[in-house]
This record gives sequence, C-alpha cells and structure tokens, in this order.
Amino acid sequence: MIPLKTLGRALRPGLALLSMALLAGCQSALLDPKGQIGQDQKTLLITSVVLMLLVVIPVIVMTIAFAWKYRASNTKARYEPEWSHSTAIEVVVWSIPCLIILVLAVLTWRSSHALDPYRPLQSDVPPVEIEAVSMDWKWLFIYPQEGVATVNEITVPVDTPLNFRITSDTVMNSFFIPHLGTQIYAMAGMQTKVHLIANEPGEYFGISANYSGHGFSKMGFAVHATDNAGYQAWLQKVKASPQKMDDAAFQALAANRNDKEQYPVTYFASVQDGLFKALLDKHMMGGHKHEGHDHAATGAEPVAMCTSGDN
Repeated sequence: MIPLKTLGRALRPGLALLSMALLAGCQSALLDPKGQIGQDQKTLLITSVVLMLLVVIPVIVMTIAFAWKYRASNTKARYEPEWSHSTAIEVVVWSIPCLIILVLAVLTWRSSHALDPYRPLQSDVPPVEIEAVSMDWKWLFIYPQEGVATVNEITVPVDTPLNFRITSDTVMNSFFIPHLGTQIYAMAGMQTKVHLIANEPGEYFGISANYSGHGFSKMGFAVHATDNAGYQAWLQKVKASPQKMDDAAFQALAANRNDKEQYPVTYFASVQDGLFKALLDKHMMGGHKHEGHDHAATGAEPVAMCTSGDN
C-alpha cells in the first residue's frame, strides 16, 4: 500500500494545476470596481492588507531564518540556554504592531464615515431613486421617479448617484452589487439605504449575499450601466410593457416561489403609488405569513418587526 505522505506528494502538483484551471475563469469583482464607492473600498482593503503584512511577512521570514540558523547541525550558532530577555526585541515586537493598530484605527474611523452607506453622494447630477424589494426568490425594483418597475434587472446611467431604498417582503436578504461596492441587508418592516454610483458603462451583476432558503442561489439580477441616451431608451422599453405593478400584480409575484429556476426579467409600465411604503407598513403592523410556505423548512427564520420604518 502506498503511504499517505507519498500519495499526497504525488497528487500535489496535479491538485495545484486543477485549482488553477478551475479559477482561470473567475473574476474578482471586488478588486475590479466600476464605481467610486467600490474603488474607495478596494483602496481601503489593499491598504489594510499591506499594513498587516508588515507584521506577517517579517514573522514568516524570521521563523524560517531562525529555524535554519539554530538547526542542530549548525555547530557555529551561539548556544545561550540562560537567555531570557532583550529590551531591543521587546521594543520592536511591541512598537511596530502598536503603530500599525493606530494607523488602522484612524483608517477605520475615517472610512466608516466616508463610506457610510446612508451618506448621499455629492454630485451636480440629480440622483436616480430605486426602491428594491427582496422576495422569494427574486428582486423587485421600483423606479418611483419614472413610475416603472422591473424584476431581476436594473439599468442605471453612468456618473449618476444611485439612491437605493431597500426592504424585504419575506426573510432577511442582503443587497449587493460587487462591482459598485457595499452590501446592505434587506429586512421586512425596515428600510435600509445605500448610495452607489457606476462610473463605467458595462454589464454587471447583483446578488443576495445572505443565505435565505432553497432559492437563495437564484436571487441574482442584471445591472446595466449605460449613458443617458441608453438609459432613456431602456425606460421607453419598460414603459412599452403591457403589465402594471399594482397590489394584485404584487401578490401574484409574491405567490410565485419557484426555487428551481431563476425568475425571468419582467417589466412593468406603471407602478401603484405608495406601493413601497405600503409594504413597509404591512410588516410593521403585523405582516402576514405566506400560506403554504414555511421558511423554517428552508433553514431561514422570519425577521422580527422594527418599531420604525425609516432607519
């Protein structure tokens, strides 16, 4: 029988090549931001990692160097069994980490305010308002300024602030567009906010970053960033839809809980006034349990009500 250690050594090169092949088509959206918020978060992430590596790398190098220098076969290495203290070493091993922690504390304080998701972006361009509702297992997007709605797709103009107001009609989810940055939770009976911007045209994607049940993996949506002309053309396409988003349409949409396939992109040419606020009020006043659907069976729990709808 081949020893496990020998087998592991033999398989190691193959496993490394397999890992490289599997990851070859992967792209890290977090490290390829297409908006100012995402870019600022990338800079913060890289800066924090570099600062921490100022400790990690020397420790790794010194561990290897000490092990080599003081190996049993090196008879030239000094042997000092009674050695117990060095002021110089103590100063180095304590002062450098303390300085790094101080710098990280300042970065954290400043970035926590500068990248606050509730903080509106400063721009001369009027923002686009989008109301996002997480459902089973899809996203409903309402454009209150334009009076239209979509399912599993949003289109936004580039270099324009995007003001998202987010809630949930079911369990807690998490709204996240990796290329633009900042994920934030969607909770029933509560309104959360996030302000983003797309600075480059392109086709991006959005996800729910919080496991919420069997259909969690189907909660992806398309994000199209285009120029103003393309945005207006898309709005005209949506307004040409024969469907309208009113209370009856919303109930029909909520009743469709297919967790096997992703819900198709759907357009609604008009939206009932106050639909988003009515959804918030419904859950704040006690909500309702979807008949024939038990989230406990999917491993997700209902979210407790909040006393305020404007958070």
